Amino acid sequence: MVNCFCGLQCAIRTSWTDVNPGRRFFSCPRDVPNCGFFEWCDPPMCPRSVVIIPGLLRARNAHQQAMNGMVAQNRKLKMMLVCTWIVFAMYWFM
Repeated sequence: MVNCFCGLQCAIRTSWTDVNPGRRFFSCPRDVPNCGFFEWCDPPMCPRSVVIIPGLLRARNAHQQAMNGMVAQNRKLKMMLVCTWIVFAMYWFM
């Protein structure tokens, strides 16, 4: 395993920048203060994957946001359905 300038065992992190999407690197495990150690684990990506991966990530994030919106809407509709059942039951038994 790789050690940073502090002498600690490096953390393996993943870059999600547009230039290096999904590429893993070693860095200092401390957040603050950080010794500034940085070294790539993976070889450079081919130019085609550098173009494709950010688009796939954006599409996935858009689908995730749409799904989250649908889950919230579904939750509201279920609550409305329960409320209408309660009102109907109150009306029926009175």
